[in-house]
Amino acid sequence: MSLIEELTWRGMFHDAMPGTAEHLATNAPISGYIGFDPTAASLHIGNLATIMLLVHLQRAGHRPVALVGGATGMIGDPSGKSAERNLLDETTLRRNQAGIQAQLEKFLDFSEGPTGALVVNNYDWFKEFGFLQFLREVGKHLTVNYMMAKDSVKRRINTEESGADGLSYTEFSYQLLQGYDFVHLNKTLGVTLQMGASDQWGNITTGTELIRRVANAEGTEAKAYALTGQLITKADGTKYGKSETGTVWLDATMTSPYQFYQFFLNSADADAPRLIRVFTLLSQEEIEALEAEHNAAPHLRTLQKALAKDVTTRVHSAEAAEAAIAASQVLFGGGDLASLDEATLLDVFAGVPHLRVPRAELADLNAATFLSDFTQLGIFPSKGEARRMIQSGGVSINREKVASPDATVASLQPLAGKYLVVQKGKKNYFLVELV
Repeated sequence: MSLIEELTWRGMFHDAMPGTAEHLATNAPISGYIGFDPTAASLHIGNLATIMLLVHLQRAGHRPVALVGGATGMIGDPSGKSAERNLLDETTLRRNQAGIQAQLEKFLDFSEGPTGALVVNNYDWFKEFGFLQFLREVGKHLTVNYMMAKDSVKRRINTEESGADGLSYTEFSYQLLQGYDFVHLNKTLGVTLQMGASDQWGNITTGTELIRRVANAEGTEAKAYALTGQLITKADGTKYGKSETGTVWLDATMTSPYQFYQFFLNSADADAPRLIRVFTLLSQEEIEALEAEHNAAPHLRTLQKALAKDVTTRVHSAEAAEAAIAASQVLFGGGDLASLDEATLLDVFAGVPHLRVPRAELADLNAATFLSDFTQLGIFPSKGEARRMIQSGGVSINREKVASPDATVASLQPLAGKYLVVQKGKKNYFLVELV
C-alpha cells in the first residue's frame, strides 16, 4: 500500500501537488519534512496528526525530517491567527527544541541509514543570513502580489472585517522564510517533499514555487512536492485537541499520563472511529474488529479504551498506560486505591472537594464526628445525618465500608501516607488530606 493510499483509508489525506504520488512511488527513499513550532516546551495533541504523517512516511520507506522553527518561531505564522504573538529569545527556543526532539524520538526511528529520521533547526541557517543578502538571494524571486494572494495574509490585511490587529511586516515575511526552509533543505539534504496540515497549504506551496523559481534563475532543475493532511475536528466541527482544562500536552509534567489517557478515553462515540485511525498504527482489519466489538456493546467503550491505551503507551510508556488504566478503574470501584502514587491519586480525584484537616487531632475521633464537625461540615451537614448514612451502609473510607458511626478513624491507613478518600453514596467523593 502506498503512502497516499495509507493516509486515505485512515482519513488523514487532504491534498497533494500533481505528480506527488508518482514521485513517492518511483524515487524511494525520498526525504520529506514537516515544520514544528518551538514556542512551547512541549508538543501537544494538535501536533500528533502531523507527527503521524512523518511516521507513515518513514513506514513507507522514506526519510522523515522534522524542522524545528527556531528562526520562524521568533516571528510567528499568521495562518489561522488574528493577532501577532509574543516573540521568544534564542535560549528559550533552544530549550524547547530539545524537548520536542525527545518527544519525536518516541515516534520516529533516528538510527543511521537512508530512512533514519533527522531533526534540524532553521535558526542554524538563518542566524548568519543578513537582511540585504536575503533580499538579494531570496526576496527577488517572489512578488508581493503572489504573497498577498495567500488566504492567511488576506484575512489579516482586511482588519475592518476581521476585527484583527492587522499584519506586521515581520509576519508578512513568514511565508518567505518558510519557503526558503524548503529551498535550503532541498539543496543541502535533497528534501523534495513538504507536508503539513491543510491550513499550511499556502506556506508549503510558497516553498515549492520558490524552489522552482530559484532553480530557473540558476539554470538548474529541482524537484519539489507538497502533501497536506486533514485537520482533525470533532464530529460537531470544532477543532480537536483541547480538554476542558486547556491544551493537552505530550509532556508528562504538563499533562499527566492519567489526564492524557482520560482525554482519549472520554472521546465521543462519533469521534472514536476517526481518532483511532489517525493516532494509532493499528491495521484496517484490527480497527474494523474493534469497531464491531464496540458496536455490539457501546457502553463498554471498547474503541475508546483501545485508542487511549495505544496513544498513552506511545507518548509516555506501557507502564504509564497501565497505571492510567488502573487509576481509571478506581473510580468505578474495580481498582486498588493503595496502588496509586500520590501524583496519580491527586489526578484521579482532581475534580472532587479537597479538604485539609490536622492529623494530630484524629486520635479520639469517631467516624460520625470526623465526617461532619471535624471536616467543618464539608462532607455531612450534621453528625446525625452522618450516623444515618453510615448505619445504612452508604459511607466508605479508602474503599472500606464504615461499619459503625462510632468506629475510630485513627486506625485507618492513609493513602500515600496522608490521604483519606471518602465515598458518600454511589457518586459523591471527597479527598481528605491529613496535615
